[in-house]
Amino acid sequence: MSKRDYYEVLGLERNATAEEIKKSYRRLARKYHPDVNKEPDAANKFKEVKEAYEVLSDDQKRAQYDRFGHAGAQSQGFGGFGADDFGGFSDIFDMFFGGGGRRDPNAPRQGNDLQYTMTLTFEEAIFGKEADISIPSDENCHTCKGNGAKPGTKPETCKNCHGTGQLNIEQNTPFGRVVNKRVCHYCSGTGKEIKEKCPTCHGKGTVKKQKKIHIKIPAGIDDGQQIRVAGKGEAGINGGPPGDLYVVVQVRQHEFFQRDGDDIYCDMPITFAQAALGDEIEVPTVHGKVKLKIPAGIQTGKTFRLRGKGVPNVRGYGHGDQNVRIRVVTPTNLSERQKELLREFNELSGNDPADESEESFFSRVKRAFKND
Repeated sequence: MSKRDYYEVLGLERNATAEEIKKSYRRLARKYHPDVNKEPDAANKFKEVKEAYEVLSDDQKRAQYDRFGHAGAQSQGFGGFGADDFGGFSDIFDMFFGGGGRRDPNAPRQGNDLQYTMTLTFEEAIFGKEADISIPSDENCHTCKGNGAKPGTKPETCKNCHGTGQLNIEQNTPFGRVVNKRVCHYCSGTGKEIKEKCPTCHGKGTVKKQKKIHIKIPAGIDDGQQIRVAGKGEAGINGGPPGDLYVVVQVRQHEFFQRDGDDIYCDMPITFAQAALGDEIEVPTVHGKVKLKIPAGIQTGKTFRLRGKGVPNVRGYGHGDQNVRIRVVTPTNLSERQKELLREFNELSGNDPADESEESFFSRVKRAFKND
């Protein structure tokens, strides 16, 4: 199978900066690292990301790749990785364990973040709400207190890696002997061996539970926004702090109102007679009905602003407005009497839709035809 383009692997444009390359690499390496991702293809994706980063992070190698593609990369003597080569980059261990190239498998680590999607009605998003949600979460096992060992026993130091969680593998290359750091496959990088596993969590140290959390949705939240609930993610590792919970909001559409930021829009239908003679109508808003005066001779598309009748700003900066667009509805299914009256009106108006207040558009059209 042909190799994918390195820029495509990292999800970048070809003019990406060195900082963008590094940021994308760290994000993808965290996602696919075998210590974190247990999917069957995670190891291959991790190696692909690592290979792309090694090339694009080096100015000379990147220039060769940009000019000659993968052929240029191979000619420079880079681009191959062993099946078990998941170490070798100190920044991977820095990223996961905060060390200086050597990871401490027993160091405290923050738990994973969790995400929950909550669906709200149009009104709930505007006025806010409180709710209890239930989410699946990995919690420290109450039987073994999170160490994975059967009560009365404790984990022992891994005899293969001597508690470091990694092995140094020497390889001979055309450039000399290279030492790569790889995750210890005996202890999966933990640095410990559990002889007798906890009967509750079976050595994992965590158990799956449904966790109930009380959520406060602020007034004015919009579709796609999220709320961070600190410390409500998965339990930390080796005594580390828990992760966070992110509640992503989805808002259902309303049958009458539309929202744009803090403003609300609606179309208000009126009859031909109301448009011609003027009227006072009631307009629904999310805050209740309000009266709106319609001037005589109004046209479709005229918009009125109802100040302060929109959405409360989610950060507390006042309210938006409601914009009411007038739509004059042409009557249908007329009775014979209604048709007779409209014909009489048409005759009285001289079959001319001229606007009394200013020269009409139709008059200008007529003159344009006469000038041809």
